[in-house]
Order: sequence, then C-alpha cells, then structure tokens
Amino acid sequence: MTAACAILRFPNNSAVQRESQQSTFFKCLSGTLSLLSLCGLWICADQHLHSQQQPRTMAQQQQISLPAKLINGGFAGMVGVTCVFPIDLAKTRLQNQRSGQQLYKNMMDCLIKTVKSEGYFGMYRGAAVNLTLVTPEKAIKLAANDFFRHQLSKDGSRLTVLKEMMAGCCAGMCQVIVTTPMEMLKIQLQDAGRLAAQQRVMPSVVTALKMGGTSAVLSRSYNASPASQVIRVSATQITRELLRTKGVTGLYRGLGATLMRDIPFSVVYFPLFAHLHQLGQHSSENPTVPFYWSFMSGCLAGSVAAVTVSPCDVVKTRLQSLKKGANEETYNGVVDCVRKIMRKEGPKAFLKGASCRALVIAPLFGIAQVVYFVGVGEFLLGYTPYNIYSA
Repeated sequence: MTAACAILRFPNNSAVQRESQQSTFFKCLSGTLSLLSLCGLWICADQHLHSQQQPRTMAQQQQISLPAKLINGGFAGMVGVTCVFPIDLAKTRLQNQRSGQQLYKNMMDCLIKTVKSEGYFGMYRGAAVNLTLVTPEKAIKLAANDFFRHQLSKDGSRLTVLKEMMAGCCAGMCQVIVTTPMEMLKIQLQDAGRLAAQQRVMPSVVTALKMGGTSAVLSRSYNASPASQVIRVSATQITRELLRTKGVTGLYRGLGATLMRDIPFSVVYFPLFAHLHQLGQHSSENPTVPFYWSFMSGCLAGSVAAVTVSPCDVVKTRLQSLKKGANEETYNGVVDCVRKIMRKEGPKAFLKGASCRALVIAPLFGIAQVVYFVGVGEFLLGYTPYNIYSA
C-alpha cells in the first residue's frame, strides 16, 4: 500500500491534501472490495453446505461457463455501443449544459448541431474508449450477475426477489472497476465539442479551467478560438496526463457517484428483467424463450432502470467533467453537487438527458440479453448448437 501511495503525484497540493485524497480513494475501494469479499464468503459457505446434495451435470457446467459469459457480454457490448453511441453523446452534452447557457434544445437539436459543426464522426467522439472498455465492463456486469444468481440458488430452486437484488448489487459493485475510468475518459471527449461550441456562440466568454494544475494536454481538447477547429486529443493522452498529474485517483474521480448509479441500476434491472423474461416461457415443461422476447424484456427493464437512476447519472456526469465552461460551477463531492444543482437549476435538472439515457440503455441491454440468451459464446466454444429460434 505504501509503495502504491508513493507513486501518486498531486502537484500544487499540500502533503495533507495528498494524504487525504489518497486515504479517501483507498477507503472507498477497500470498502467495496470488503463488501464483495463478505458476500463471496457467505455464498461460498452456503454453497458448501449444499454441494454434496446434488452433483452438477454437464449442462449445468455449460450454463455457468465463465468464458462463454465473458464472450457474450463483450460481443453484446460492442454491438450495442456502436448502435447507440450518438444518443449517449447527446445525453452527456444535455446533462452538462446549465440553465441560461443552453446550446441544445433536445436530443435531435444536439445531434444536428454536432453534425454541422463537427461532421458525422463528431457524434462518435469518445467511442473508441467505449469500444475498448465496454467488453470487460459488460462482460463483468452480466457474467457477475449470472455467477451470483447461480451461487445464490439452492438445488435449482427459484430465487427470491431479495436474492435477485443482492446478485444485481454485487454485479454493480464489480463493474465499477472498469466503468469509472471508462466514463471519465468518455465524458471528456464527448463534452469537448459542447465547450468549443459555447465559445463560438459566445466569443467574449473564455472557457475557464476549474481544476487544480492546468495541463496543456487536458486544455488542448477544450480551448479553441471561435474561428478555429478543436484540436483533438486522444484518450491515451488524457489518461497519461491524468496519471502524471493526479495519479490513479484521477482516473477514478467520481467513483462514489458511479457506485451510487450502477448499484441501484443493477438492483432494479436484473430482477425486473428476470421476471419479464420468465413471462415469455412457452410452458413449465418447455422453459425456452424466443429471442425477440429476450430483446423486449431487456429494453423494457433497461428503460425503467435507466430513468430510475437518471438523477444519479446527472450527478456523476457533472462530477467527472474536468473542464467547465464560463460561469459553470465546480463541485466538492456528491452532496455539494446535489445541493448546488437543486439550488441553482431546480429539481428538473436531475432529469436532464433522462429520455436519451433510456434510448441508450434500452437497445443496449436488449441486444446484450439477446446475445446472452442466444448463446453466442457457448456456440463459439462448442458447448451448444447455435439456434436463434429456440433461444
């Protein structure tokens, strides 16, 4: 731990501040890992008591095949992100714009203005980060939920709602290891166009950097004269600069807000999807579900969960935005962010981008569940024949 802390560097901060930031970061991570460890120990102990009662068949072993689940989650994530990323970009920009400084009226207005000012591929700014990290992120999320659900089930008995929620909670905690840095980098690249557009609309306004330790790399993607184009900076450059100036904690800025969003999302989504999916079974003797029912169940459950945690997503986006436009306030944590948004923008601000987020999550998880239940990973590994009609 001492060696890890020693490599973290925070310029322009006192030793006390460095120790405080490091301590907060590691406490948050250790708390999450401790809770996961306790859940794992409880599950393992519970399973040990029942492991001798009924041996697993080959079909059961294939059903919980971890490599297959990882392939399913990764493939589904890449396909889903490719389809819905422009809507996700609009969501980020709508969430970050403040009252009185609105550049975009709605999702379509945001996308049209983005294409006009940045070209077609401007809608995919930050997509490379998502496509790179969405494979482990979605794989961890879906595979972890499947693993915990399997561990919590006893002798094939039906899971209670409480256990389903517990499995979703554990899955949400597992995924933030990848989700937090992925969202951190993606937001910087997505929001750069909004800040550049703000300068073009209001040339007298100079974008202000409101975080300690200005760096040329981080400033380059935001600062541009009204007549010039934004100089593009890659996620690799931003990552390198954050590690140099802030250490590992720079990539995990907003970890608490990410946990606050992803854990409730998983708690709502996975049990709801499981019950909706069960309604599509042909009969008790034939529990197979058509692929289109898996898709619709994933879309509906994803939309409900996305809208439910939309206020948490707004807070997370604001906290993870390193650069602020003119007259845009900074925040000192989740509580301070909630208080300032409520006071200056009202409760409606917590639902900014909610419809966009629902449109992003619905097809994303619909596609994910189709791939998951069709069994693309199982097919590639030779476990089961590929049959989309009976999946």
